[in-house]
Amino acid sequence: MPRFVALLRGVNVGTARRVPMADWRTQLTALGYTGVATVLNSGNAVFDAPGRRMAQAHAQRIQAALRDGLQVQAPVIVKSATDLAEAMAQNPLLEVADEPSRLLLAFAADDAALLALSELAPLARPPERLQVGRYAAYLWCAHGILDSAVGKALLGKAGRAVTTRNWATVQKIAAALSG
Repeated sequence: MPRFVALLRGVNVGTARRVPMADWRTQLTALGYTGVATVLNSGNAVFDAPGRRMAQAHAQRIQAALRDGLQVQAPVIVKSATDLAEAMAQNPLLEVADEPSRLLLAFAADDAALLALSELAPLARPPERLQVGRYAAYLWCAHGILDSAVGKALLGKAGRAVTTRNWATVQKIAAALSG
C-alpha cells in the first residue's frame, strides 16, 4: 500500500491553530488511514492509503477532518513517499547548504503553485539561493530564515499555497516514511 505524508501549513506556531498530534492521529485513523504516525509537533503525519495518485483527494479529506473534527482551518499538502524521495534526491542546494535548519524545501499541492515561487527569485541576495524544481522549491538562507527576504515572502501572501520544512525535518519525515 502506498505511503504518504500530510503537511499542515501554519499550525502549532504560537497559540493559534493548535493541533494536538494525538488528536490528529486519531482523526487520520478515523478516515481509514493506517500506519499513522506524526513527526515532530509541527503538523507532519505519515500514513498508508490506497491510491498512489490520490494525494490531492487525501489532502481534501484531511483538511475537512481538521476543520470538522478539530475546528482548525489549515491548508494541507499531501505528498507520496516517492515524491518526497524525489524532492530530496533532486535537491540542488546540498553542496552549498552547511546548516540543515537554514535549508528549506517548499511543497505545493500543484505544479502552478510551485512554479509561482520562481517569481520570488529576485528577492534572493547572495549567498542566499532559491531554486524551483519539479517536486519542491529549495531555499538556502545562509544568514537564517528571519534574515531572508524570500523566507519572509514565503511566510506571507506569496507562500499561502505552499508549506515549508527545513532539511532536518524533511530527513525525519523520510525516515518515518521508510520505517
